[in-house]
Amino acid sequence: METPAGFTRGRVWESLSHDQSSDEVLIAAQTDSVAAALHQTAIFGELDDSALRQLAQVCMQRAYRRNQYLWYEGDPGDYLVVVVQGLVKVTVTSPHGDEMLLVTLGPSEVVGELSVIDGGPRSASVVALRPTTGIVIGRAPLIALMQQSPICFDVLLRSLGALVRRLTEQATDLVFLDLAARVAKLLLREAERQSGVQGQGAVVDLGLTQTELAQMVGASRPAVNRVLQSLVARGLIKIKGHEIMINNRTALRRRAGL
Repeated sequence: METPAGFTRGRVWESLSHDQSSDEVLIAAQTDSVAAALHQTAIFGELDDSALRQLAQVCMQRAYRRNQYLWYEGDPGDYLVVVVQGLVKVTVTSPHGDEMLLVTLGPSEVVGELSVIDGGPRSASVVALRPTTGIVIGRAPLIALMQQSPICFDVLLRSLGALVRRLTEQATDLVFLDLAARVAKLLLREAERQSGVQGQGAVVDLGLTQTELAQMVGASRPAVNRVLQSLVARGLIKIKGHEIMINNRTALRRRAGL
């Protein structure tokens, strides 16, 4: 992949795409709307209006189809993406083709910052689970902003720290928690992340098939299905399509070992 030194407003960065079909359009982002979207993120939300507008002027907006890869594991890490609308999943694949789903990310969340910071190849693949719109920020302008803004540099470091903590927690859970506890913990975490609701009645829309949910907790689909049905039978949750309602948060926390 050929990487330009940076963005200029209005430039179509064709090298971002693995699939150059006509319905995949990379358009110049409008400064005000992009700045507003960046302000909603944890990484860029602490920047002042001037810095946000400066960054927005070198961003591009991109639309991704459902099941389209934003990038593949091993690709050059020359940009990050801020999710504006939709949902993406981050996955790693074994040499034998087995897949593990690390995390899903939705609106106002950022993906790809690790490779942008360290300059290494992508450590995981990212796939759109739904039609998704993202703001693309190239490595060159982002590094320039970090050099100019101690706030941005600090927040990006904190973001990387949070990433390491999350991956450490996932690895620990795989070793020390049984499957039911891992599923319960995932549901509680996603309920809080999606809506901020922590009590009874919180609804989780994972946007995942049971196969993808199984990949996220390191188990088989039948095993995860049995766990979910057990939680339903005990009155802890209620399932309707992709949505899961938490009926008894206290009991679910206890089952998660929290």
